[in-house]
Amino acid sequence: MEAFNVKEHPHTRLNILTGDWILVSPHRTKRPWQGKVETLAPDDRPSYDPKCYLCPGNTRADGSVNPDYVDSFVFTNDYSALLTDTPDGSFNINGLLSAKSEKGICKVLSFSPDHSLTLPRLSVEGIEKVIDVWSEEFKSIAADPTIKYVQIFENKGEVMGSSNPHPHGQIWASSSIPLEIAKETSQQKKYFEENGKSLLSDYLQLELEQKERIVLENEHFVALVPFWAVWPYETMIVSKRHFTNLLQFTNDEKQAYAQILKKLTAKYDNLFEIPFPYSAGLHQAPVNDGDHPEWHWHMHFYPPLLRSATVKKFMVGYEMLANPQRDVTAEWAAEKLRELSEVHYKESR
Repeated sequence: MEAFNVKEHPHTRLNILTGDWILVSPHRTKRPWQGKVETLAPDDRPSYDPKCYLCPGNTRADGSVNPDYVDSFVFTNDYSALLTDTPDGSFNINGLLSAKSEKGICKVLSFSPDHSLTLPRLSVEGIEKVIDVWSEEFKSIAADPTIKYVQIFENKGEVMGSSNPHPHGQIWASSSIPLEIAKETSQQKKYFEENGKSLLSDYLQLELEQKERIVLENEHFVALVPFWAVWPYETMIVSKRHFTNLLQFTNDEKQAYAQILKKLTAKYDNLFEIPFPYSAGLHQAPVNDGDHPEWHWHMHFYPPLLRSATVKKFMVGYEMLANPQRDVTAEWAAEKLRELSEVHYKESR
């Protein structure tokens, strides 16, 4: 009988951060594709767009006027999903209909005044300034005792729902701990209590020994395709040192983080020579919720593209009703990303 081979045969993999399982079906990469093909917007943005709500000096949808900023610019979202003045309240009918009010704040962060730039096109120093704003906002928002979690993230590209092409990210802070963070907290806490060290410290050590899924590495951070990746070219940046949030970065770690961010996002763009779409976000310990020594800082990248710049991965059918599934293996995706240049294709011509 043929021996089981993870590169050829269907199998499931455990996401140690959430406790969820994923179905991997590597044999399906051989099937022809006759499904939806995305239409790409041309990448010919000017450095300034008079109609852009995020460019310096422009008027936003609510009538506010942006300052003539020169680095990064942050403001409260004009159409926030969470509000600071939501009244307290809840209801519960027979344990079947349950709801409670949720307070919070949503902010928008423009990475640069230049409308045409994205993270991989910024200088390392420019990315460090973005990290500085993330840190300042995290510290300021976490000072509110009603806030329990601060989620810093970026949706890049129309295919990921970004409503504005100007390089920007968001910060959502909530009065409760979100679902994914609750799952990661539970998994990390259990491992820490049983082993006396962080889950990701041991996982990272194993990945560095095997080297199959490593994409980039520097003195302080590793970018890899996690063993349990769901999205085709999903990656995760993990700090080599165990700390719980970005306020604990040393100056050297901040610079190293900026460097690996620039190189990883350049590799993404180089894959299909387009501004590669993704949702990405920092995962760090909850705030105003007691100590969380189990938490190990990391950052997730969830890009949807699969076979080319115009074919994306859909989470439908079995994935919505039963279990996440992917066709390409994490090892295959890591090899593809590892082979790509760290220099952005527009800067190497």
